[in-house]
Amino acid sequence: MTAFLIILIAALLAVSIWQISKIVKLGKAPDPDTDQSEVANDNDNKRNGQGMLLFVIAMYIMMIACFIGYQDYFLPDAGSEHGAEYDNLLLLTTVVIMIVQFLTQALLHWFSYKYHGKKGQRALFYADNDRLEFIWTAIPVVVLAGLILWGLFSWNDIMDANTDDDPLIVEVYAYQFGWRVRYSGADNTLGDANVRFIEGTNLVGIDPTDADGMDDALAQELHLPVNRPVLFKFRSQDVLHSAYMPHFRAQMNVVPGMVTQFKFTPTVTSEDYRSTEFMTEKVRKINEIRRQKSKELLAAGDVGLDPYEFEYYLLCNKICGKSHYNMQAKIVVETEEEFNEWLAAQETFEQTLAKAEN
Repeated sequence: MTAFLIILIAALLAVSIWQISKIVKLGKAPDPDTDQSEVANDNDNKRNGQGMLLFVIAMYIMMIACFIGYQDYFLPDAGSEHGAEYDNLLLLTTVVIMIVQFLTQALLHWFSYKYHGKKGQRALFYADNDRLEFIWTAIPVVVLAGLILWGLFSWNDIMDANTDDDPLIVEVYAYQFGWRVRYSGADNTLGDANVRFIEGTNLVGIDPTDADGMDDALAQELHLPVNRPVLFKFRSQDVLHSAYMPHFRAQMNVVPGMVTQFKFTPTVTSEDYRSTEFMTEKVRKINEIRRQKSKELLAAGDVGLDPYEFEYYLLCNKICGKSHYNMQAKIVVETEEEFNEWLAAQETFEQTLAKAEN
């Protein structure tokens, strides 16, 4: 990397010197016996027009190649109820943008080639054209208004955190550099909490005087019951974090000193998502890469890599410090029965306090 940077700096320095020499040259009196004119002639204009045409063709070839070559990096179908509408909105917006981009860029570069400057040729000038002005103003207004309205209604539906459907209430607590999860217990009500109460085994600052917090359970993994709404409450201990759950199309900033929230319904269990055709093939490709890497590591006397198995993950999507890249927690989506069995095995805050006293 250092060698590459040195070469790049040297190349940029050479270009700078060349440009400076051209400026110095322009500042001198012209030699009458030498054509030093910097004004483009017909051949220059033609070459520039051809260059514009080649550029747009190369740009579209690279764009198509990227869509094909990087399709393995696309996210699979969403694992949440609102995710399908989110994906449809994103897909439609992308298609509209790509169509407009293709047409405008193609026309721009084609006209640059077709109507490149020629000696004696003058452009036809229109003072105004009401019909054209109406068309290219009305069409974008209608299309953008439709996308914005659809997006606004979708956003309101996604961000509607009402509790009419009796959601499971879960707190996601962020700190440098990890996550803790607090479940609301049998009363489905989280106890009051504040960072000032963090001490000893009270890792998320639950108020020990609040009875609602006694049955709250703390965990390192995020377990969710499938097909049940979940209302997440987010808190941060230190800096700004962002709770990002890409397979559920969910993200919410976690802000120190305040509680943010987001609600969604998971619709696919971890086991079912793991067995989808897309994920099966993706895991196969990842493990093939890991096998090749393991051979290199073992040949060098190092430890090989374990096989990869898909899991939902909660990630931090804000650069929150030096270990930000490793700030993640596993998410397990399971049946209601499996979830209840797992939750019953977790230690409540009351049990934690009793254990600390003993």
